[in-house]
Amino acid sequence: MTPLRERMIAFMKVRNYSERTIEAYVHWVGVLAKFHRRSPDELDESDLIEFQIWLRESRRASWSGFNQAMCALRFFYGQVIGREEVCPRLTFARRERKLPVVLSAAEVEAMVRAARSLRDLVIVSIFYSCGLRLRELTALRTEDIDSSRMVIHIRRGKGNKDRYVPLSTSLLELLRQYWLDSKPRGYLFPSPRYPGRALDDHTIQRLIARMARAAGIEKRVTPRTLRHTYATHQIEQGVNLRFVQVILGHRSLLTTQRYTQVSNESIGSITNPLDKIKLPAVSFRSR
Repeated sequence: MTPLRERMIAFMKVRNYSERTIEAYVHWVGVLAKFHRRSPDELDESDLIEFQIWLRESRRASWSGFNQAMCALRFFYGQVIGREEVCPRLTFARRERKLPVVLSAAEVEAMVRAARSLRDLVIVSIFYSCGLRLRELTALRTEDIDSSRMVIHIRRGKGNKDRYVPLSTSLLELLRQYWLDSKPRGYLFPSPRYPGRALDDHTIQRLIARMARAAGIEKRVTPRTLRHTYATHQIEQGVNLRFVQVILGHRSLLTTQRYTQVSNESIGSITNPLDKIKLPAVSFRSR
């Protein structure tokens, strides 16, 4: 490890950045150095612009990946080596405005019935009943299930923040059956091959996709889809938007509000202006 990389990691650890963020930032600075085949502290503004163009046009980075790279470079140049004058050149990409994919209640029920094992049933049920992110689910430990308070403790979620989410009675019953059947220790969903580790992300992504296919769902279903579905269904049931924001762990209420755009109840509650007009009786034929 180079002294410059060690310094960058030390700066992030002092600021209490999560391990995942540290890994991502170091990765992007490494990509920059590999692209130019020079140490990043030797690059000028034109080199950074060339890197940005390559990310967008050749690598075709998504807006989130591109913006994460810019955050990493801004931190490196602004905080690690003190070249804040180049940071304004590291502009962010405009966010893509796509509505989230949401399942119907019938589709969720079909997925639940398609589970091959009790473990898989518990996993899909937690995603749908708690709206967790993938990494939040894999990080769950047995002691995070608080049945006395009927909550689940989410430790170090996005932004390195803890929060609690409600624990439904149905999910608690499933968790009790799962514990009696599997007796997990430490991680709630340990790796079958490495008991001291959590089940890896790709395994969970594959099992969610497999359940969706088995349920006959043609949409692309991921753990994030179930998170979107949870939020949308809560809003459709009249749950306060601020409450949904807290459960999901959103920093801004604006992020949560996008689910109102795909809520059937929100769309269906809008009165169409045509309905306020008395239309004449149809007494003619279409040509």
